[in-house]
Amino acid sequence: MLRGIDVSAYQSSYDTDGLSFVFIKATEGRSYVNPRLTTHTKAGRDAGLVVGFYHFLWPGNLTAQAEYFVKNAPEKPGDILAVDWETTGDGTHASNAEKDSFIRQVKKLRPNNRVVLYCNRNFWLNIDTTSYAGDGLWIADYVTAGEPRIKANWRFHQYTEDPHDKDVADFADKAALQDWATVG
Repeated sequence: MLRGIDVSAYQSSYDTDGLSFVFIKATEGRSYVNPRLTTHTKAGRDAGLVVGFYHFLWPGNLTAQAEYFVKNAPEKPGDILAVDWETTGDGTHASNAEKDSFIRQVKKLRPNNRVVLYCNRNFWLNIDTTSYAGDGLWIADYVTAGEPRIKANWRFHQYTEDPHDKDVADFADKAALQDWATVG
């Protein structure tokens, strides 16, 4: 099990000691870009981490959101891209079809990057009807690291949100994660 973290603008910096990967919030909807995206990316790359970027998905305008995400997320082969599918600030969420469409569009726009689905256990078990997660599932379930309460195969597990979002990845070592993340 590899250790990692996911960060957003709420963290001015993050400690990379003992980590193999980081997921960084890049965008949300069609108008928000993380103001710390460049700083967070540099910290992860300087530490030799496998770097991932995520987009917080809103319902509607999927093509525009996918284009906005890939325009603003740094582009490097071996980076991982993720869609964050959960309840929005106004209490809505993208539909299953919208989630699936967004993942497919990002995969088409960035064929040299893996694209994964991030969602919590409730969304996976009770809202998702397609089980489509692109290249892998990143599941949030705040239990013992590496033991999410689902039967589906998963690649990443966010197991805590306090004091930070901590994650594990189901890979033997960082080289295996890097190999998986490198498409082609």
